[in-house]
Amino acid sequence: MTGTTTAPRRGGRWIERWEPEDETFWRETGEPIARRNLLYSVLSEHIGFSIWSLWSVMVLFMGPQYGIDPAGKFFLIGTATFVGALVRIPYTFAVARFGGRNWTVVSALLLLAPTIAALVVMEPGTSYGTFLAVAALTGVGGGNFASSMTNINAFFPLRKKGWALGLNAGGGNIGVPVVQLVALLVIGTAGAGHPRLLLWTYLPLIVLAAALALVRMDNLAPVRGDGGAVREAARDAHTWIMAFLYIGTFGSFIGYSFAFGLVLQTQFGRTPLQAASLTFIGPLLGSLVRPVGGALADRFGGARITLATFAAMAAATGVVLLASVRASLPVFLVGFVALFALSGLGNGSTYKMIPGIFAAKALARGLDGEAAAAHGRRLSGASMGLIGAVGALGGLAINLVFRSAFLESGSGTAAFATFLGFYAVCCAVTWAVYLRRPVAAPAPAADGQGEKKPQLTSV
Repeated sequence: MTGTTTAPRRGGRWIERWEPEDETFWRETGEPIARRNLLYSVLSEHIGFSIWSLWSVMVLFMGPQYGIDPAGKFFLIGTATFVGALVRIPYTFAVARFGGRNWTVVSALLLLAPTIAALVVMEPGTSYGTFLAVAALTGVGGGNFASSMTNINAFFPLRKKGWALGLNAGGGNIGVPVVQLVALLVIGTAGAGHPRLLLWTYLPLIVLAAALALVRMDNLAPVRGDGGAVREAARDAHTWIMAFLYIGTFGSFIGYSFAFGLVLQTQFGRTPLQAASLTFIGPLLGSLVRPVGGALADRFGGARITLATFAAMAAATGVVLLASVRASLPVFLVGFVALFALSGLGNGSTYKMIPGIFAAKALARGLDGEAAAAHGRRLSGASMGLIGAVGALGGLAINLVFRSAFLESGSGTAAFATFLGFYAVCCAVTWAVYLRRPVAAPAPAADGQGEKKPQLTSV
């Protein structure tokens, strides 16, 4: 999806030349521009995540007077997750079609629709079908992640992608605990009968994010719509292997973020205020450590960090399973918060692996220099939409598994056993594909004249 030259375009903030792998260009021109775009991308994505996860807190306001049982609430949350996963695919390609800055403005303004709709319907007596429709609208917030990651991926050189993508995604992910903290403030001060106060808070923030993107972000003219890149990425087995692994990391993060408060209410009998006072802790930690996962992957290799993360997630799930059986809330909280933190690390490391994989494949095709870097950016940008969409569907799966477990037994124990088995499979896939016979990725190496040439290291 990227190249180094293109015909000039008029109107808007378009950058015609972009070569981040050129160290002189990056040092003198590229880095300050990339960092500025990263900042405002994070802001817009952050609010997008808050709106996407809106119904994880709206259900805490929905007492008996709403007439919706726990299974129905899990389905509301799952609906938002499902739509957010689906829209990630078109959002990814909107960057190339309209420009990263232009689409950030549009996607931010689209967040007004679900927020205003929730303001209108959020009261007892509203039909369940209406709530489902409004929950589906919040899915547009999930799409912001895909377009933001694709855009930022094009701005940064390969050696900086783990940090940049981790920071971009982590700053966005923090939108989940922030909306939960705002809900806690509303419930703690005004009571559970005033959900509209939370919604009014977000309306000016949405407008602010759109306005700042309009005046401070840039479009990259070399990023062009390329249906061939989409088809090539879709045919590559690594796209789907990484999508599977991303189900285990991001699917866990978003699924647990949406379900945590409802699990505390349903299985451990917490009140809305008690649940809201706990739900933000895990998503906050998971968001904060995502850049750490990317940075560790930059240094030690994404596959190694990802394998270690899945092994630790399996162990943490064992703790949660034991706590569920014994009905121990303190042990449950320790295990569940650890799951959030580990999923954040894994989010950073898996997304670092994606550009490395496609950069290695470019070298294997005989490309080098900026041509190899451009080819890698082109395919990794296209694949991120597919990987992000499938990974987000993992959040839907988690909520559906929880729903089934609570319908059958009134407990999440069976769900946790299922998750434990899945993490074991993720460990096996990561080791078999990326460590036993690793895909190679480029790393700088000096030749006899002191110039840097590509060499191969593990992803």
